[in-house]
Amino acid sequence: MASLLDAQLELWHNTFAYVKSMALKTAMDLQIADAIHDHGNAATLPQIVSKVRLHPSKIPCLRRLLRVLTVTGIFTVQNPPPDGGELVYGLTPASQLLVGSAAPNLTPFLTLVLRSNVFMSPFLGLGTWFQHELLPDTSLIEMTHGQSLWDMADHNPAFAAVFNEGMVSDSRFIMDIVIKEYGHVFQGISSLMDVAGGLGEAAQAISKAFPHVKCSVLDLSHVVTKAPAGTNVNYITGNMFEYVAPANAVFLKWVLHDWGDDDCVKILKNCKKAIPPRDAGGKVIILDIVIGAGPSDLKHKETQVLFDLFIMCVNGIERDEQEWKKIIFDAGFNDYKIIPVLGVRSIIEAYP
Repeated sequence: MASLLDAQLELWHNTFAYVKSMALKTAMDLQIADAIHDHGNAATLPQIVSKVRLHPSKIPCLRRLLRVLTVTGIFTVQNPPPDGGELVYGLTPASQLLVGSAAPNLTPFLTLVLRSNVFMSPFLGLGTWFQHELLPDTSLIEMTHGQSLWDMADHNPAFAAVFNEGMVSDSRFIMDIVIKEYGHVFQGISSLMDVAGGLGEAAQAISKAFPHVKCSVLDLSHVVTKAPAGTNVNYITGNMFEYVAPANAVFLKWVLHDWGDDDCVKILKNCKKAIPPRDAGGKVIILDIVIGAGPSDLKHKETQVLFDLFIMCVNGIERDEQEWKKIIFDAGFNDYKIIPVLGVRSIIEAYP
């Protein structure tokens, strides 16, 4: 009987996993992390209520929401003293990344994923997508919304703003770590082309840390027109499938996982044309997930494969080392190196 109950528990745990995501979304909607932060990183329920927008009738429900968020590790909780009092909620390293006034702040990226119907609703039709033959290369997002993610970003300014803010948020977070801990990957280069670099947050970070490196961003016109002014980064309008402007090194952050193998080979071939030989310092620096690389604990492994399923909604793929090796060599590169140092993500260097 115990094995049957364990089996039921496993199914229930997976079935109700989406409630964890919705609880996190609600915490962001209510700005609970900000409320706790404003009270010195330790706040009782009444103190949180005084800071968030909440209907008075929902206060008992907020206590239950916080119970979920503490059990799942988003917040901490301290029991009241024996003589009575309120539970005291605190911030964890995870919820510190949700504080709006803090840096880094990952709320914009999580907002893109959790608050946007663009990414949530397609997965309700995942089974249908698997069962039906659709037009060639029709993605899950196209089946649901009638257009690709990139067309939506091109034609929907509101979504484009949310998308760009999410990417900027992630770049600020991860590039700070890359530059401080693994900045050697940018040493010895004189110029860098950030391909599909969006608003240029990554390129700006590299430029500030390494002033001798001339940094540029290549992206589509509707992105470049929104690029910030007054930076040391040069913005170039272009299509990576057609051309990559010359540079000593090319940088691809979270780009190749959006595309199938054939498209990735096209992009990488154009990158190879843009850089000098290896003995002259030429290389392509890729920041992406390598399935199976990095820490081997369950949370890392599960997050990697969940992200692979998530990126499938745009017909993307998270690759293991052999899959990365194939597209790198098919594009004409002679060698590569994987540096699995960014949690679920890795730094990959491809050499011509």
